[in-house]
Amino acid sequence: MTRSLSRLGGVALDLLYPPRCVLCDRHGALLCESCRASLPPAAGRRCNACWLPLRGAACGACAEHPTALTRLRSAYRYDDGVRTLVHAFKFRGQSSLGKALAAELARLYADHGLEADVIVPVPLTTSRRRGRGYNQAALVARELSRQTVVPLAEALRRTGNAPPQAQSPTAEERRRNVIGTFEVARPADVEGRRILLIDDVATTGATLNACAIELLRAGAVEVSGLTLARED
Repeated sequence: MTRSLSRLGGVALDLLYPPRCVLCDRHGALLCESCRASLPPAAGRRCNACWLPLRGAACGACAEHPTALTRLRSAYRYDDGVRTLVHAFKFRGQSSLGKALAAELARLYADHGLEADVIVPVPLTTSRRRGRGYNQAALVARELSRQTVVPLAEALRRTGNAPPQAQSPTAEERRRNVIGTFEVARPADVEGRRILLIDDVATTGATLNACAIELLRAGAVEVSGLTLARED
């Protein structure tokens, strides 16, 4: 009953305030099909583990800084309209984008034949979540769970208040920022399971790696990452 009322409320709001594409401002959807098709895919020869472009036989980035992830997959390059899309979702209150972005990740999950037992979002600090009003990774993870029928567990939490990664100009600073800033709040949710870790963007991969380390320590058998965008 509650779900039906919620759907009716959503229809009424759409009639009063038709959604507009955050990229082109056309009526119809928060991300129209034309704009979605124009987004730059993270395609080509890429490292299976970190999903950076391969420029030789082996991945130089993984050789220098091995990742705890078994694999990472990202739908798009963090460029052009993707950056605008992510910023609207994270910083301009466009939380309703979560459903459309989760659909992109569900497509990626299927296309790459990924398998997982549990979906886990990267957590925000309490203060950052309060200021934003939501955790964008958790919104996408929850919707992705509905679309893939893979259970969701918000098993991770932040243990410190590291500065936002965007404020750290170098990869080394980003790696240092996240050391010891995550812990598994409910180990029973991840022990013996294959984890699919969800975030919006992978830049250096430091945050995903720090989360994967803690999940593996808590008994996860493997951790894969799935993000909307990858910075090349």
